[in-house]
Amino acid sequence: MIRSYRDLNVWQLGVRLVIESYKVGQQLPGDERFGLTAQIRRAAVSVPANIAEGHGRSSRGDYRHHVWIAVGSLRELETLFEIVAVLKYVDENSLKRARGFCDELGRMLTRLAKRLEAPTPRRSPITP
Repeated sequence: MIRSYRDLNVWQLGVRLVIESYKVGQQLPGDERFGLTAQIRRAAVSVPANIAEGHGRSSRGDYRHHVWIAVGSLRELETLFEIVAVLKYVDENSLKRARGFCDELGRMLTRLAKRLEAPTPRRSPITP
């Protein structure tokens, strides 16, 4: 049973991605602390934060909107990982786990957004 956003597998994976992203950021050169490192952290944190915020909204439309914002932040993070790889700041093996989380989370977020687009099934009235 889902009582809170904390119960959502998609949010839990998002938090794991944040942790993995911080590990990648720690490997970047010190002069990137206010550049790529900070941007990686912001984009990563934005994913589970938007899932939680959307889950707390009063309408499915607002929830879906925040899920799509999380997807956008995830795509930003994937792009930052690609830049880090091209610049050879981090070896490919270090990025492999983080990219795997991105792939899985992207699929989960897309499924969630599409489920939120579907109309809510109507329940039949309970007759005494």
